[in-house]
Amino acid sequence: MDLVVLSIIILGGIGIVSALMLFLTAKKFAVKENPKIAEIEELLPGANCGGCGRSGCHDFAVACACAKSLEGLHCPSSSAETMARIASIVGLAKVAPTTPKVAVLHCNGTCANRPKKSDYDGPKSCHIEHSLYLGARGCAYGCLGGGDCVSACKFGAMVLNPIKGIVEIDDEKCVGCGACVEMCPRKLIELRNKGPRGMRVYVACANKDKGALAMKECSVSCIGCGKCVKECPHGAITLDDNLAYIDYAKCKLCKKCVPVCPRNAIIAVNFPVKKTTIVENKEQ
Repeated sequence: MDLVVLSIIILGGIGIVSALMLFLTAKKFAVKENPKIAEIEELLPGANCGGCGRSGCHDFAVACACAKSLEGLHCPSSSAETMARIASIVGLAKVAPTTPKVAVLHCNGTCANRPKKSDYDGPKSCHIEHSLYLGARGCAYGCLGGGDCVSACKFGAMVLNPIKGIVEIDDEKCVGCGACVEMCPRKLIELRNKGPRGMRVYVACANKDKGALAMKECSVSCIGCGKCVKECPHGAITLDDNLAYIDYAKCKLCKKCVPVCPRNAIIAVNFPVKKTTIVENKEQ
């Protein structure tokens, strides 16, 4: 018999025997997975955003299937109905729905409010630019516009506005997973209560410099004047390190702080616009 043919037969036989041994070994030591895990995973978005505190959707499904209580287990991108179905699958009592969260950007340093002072010609990455210098607009606390948070968002809720030069957040698409929060090197993004009908009031600034310097860096920077603190009747605003912060848990959305801010650093979003009635005086 030809030596080449014999070699092929021998190698083929070894391959078949090895494959058979692997198959039998895998079957003998196979770990049967709880079928509930697959049922739960089908209900999840599959984004693996990490907002639940787990490594991914499969890990979250395993945790739910093995849990004795669903307390502390919540997928931010899943509805209350989905969580109720998961509770039904595992035979546990459903937990009270959590307060919906949404990401907000503590910066309003647009191109108009914060003129460019230099040109950055490196890789488009906030982490890289942050490690090199203050940024093209000279503010050590402002949005760099590199889009790291945009890349981190699995739901398309983060968009980099090329005209404004900062990131914009789509309330309807944001699920409050927190992936963008972890990605921002300047910690400008915060998860806050979505609020009734999406209404929120927050300080769109993170500048901790003293007033005179903050004013030079951005036309809408917080200067730590404290007027908003004095105006708030609910004690929701604190001043720390030259920067005001509104506690969303205490804020009653009265908006009294908005008009008193001399820098227009406090933003109120999704509030209904008051209709003005125009009365015409007709000459008799």
